[in-house]
Amino acid sequence: MKVAVIVFPGSNCDMDMYHAAKEIVGAEAILVWYTDTHLLEDVDGILIPGGFSYGDYLRCGAMAANSDIMSKIKEHAEKGKPVLGVCNGFQILTEAGLLPGALMRNKNLSFMCHYEELVVEDNESAFTTLYEEKEIVRFPIAHGEGNYFCDEETLKELRANNQIAFTYKNNPNGSVADIAGIRNKAGNVLGMMPHPERAVEVLLGSEDGLRLFQSMIANWRSGNAVNA
Repeated sequence: MKVAVIVFPGSNCDMDMYHAAKEIVGAEAILVWYTDTHLLEDVDGILIPGGFSYGDYLRCGAMAANSDIMSKIKEHAEKGKPVLGVCNGFQILTEAGLLPGALMRNKNLSFMCHYEELVVEDNESAFTTLYEEKEIVRFPIAHGEGNYFCDEETLKELRANNQIAFTYKNNPNGSVADIAGIRNKAGNVLGMMPHPERAVEVLLGSEDGLRLFQSMIANWRSGNAVNA
C-alpha cells in the first residue's frame, strides 16, 4: 500500500506520521509537499499530519483547506480511498467540508499535551476495524483548539450514522458529546484530535495507535485482493 503524508507550511508531525506508516507498519510512504499535487496520482491513501499549517492564520486549517492539493484529496475521498487527518489534519478536513463541524479553542483556553483515554465508539471504518467496540485506548493529545463543535442536527446525524469514531473518557477540551474523532458516512475519511502516530511503540508510552494504521492496510489489502 502506498500512502502520501501531506506537508503544508507549518506541519510539524509529518515525520512522526511518516515513521509510523513506513517504519512501523511497513507501508510504502512518501512525503508530499502541498504544491506537488501530481504525486498523488498513484497513492492508495492520504495522511494529513498535525502542526500549524500556515501558522494557523485566519483559523486553524482554513488556509490549507483552500490549497490546490485539497481538490485532489477530495477526489481520493470520493473514490473511497482512506484519508486520515490528525490534529491540524482534522481541522483541515472540517474546514474543507470533508467532515462536518468545527474545532474551537479548548474550554480552558490553554494548550494541552498529555495522554488521554479514549473509547472506541465505532469499529467499522477503514481505520478502526482491528479495535473492539467500546474498547478503551490511550493516545496522546497536543492541541490548543481541539474543542469539537457541531449543531444539534449534525450531532443527531453523526449518531444515527455511527460516525463518532472515538470519544474522550474525561473530555479535556470541552468537545460536544465528548467527541475525539469522527468519520464520514462511507467510513473512509477519519479526523481525530488525539495522535495515533505517537502511540505506535512501547517506548512512546502506548502502542494503541498501531491498530489504526494496521486497520487501514488490512482493509486496503482486502479490497485489492493482496495476500500477506
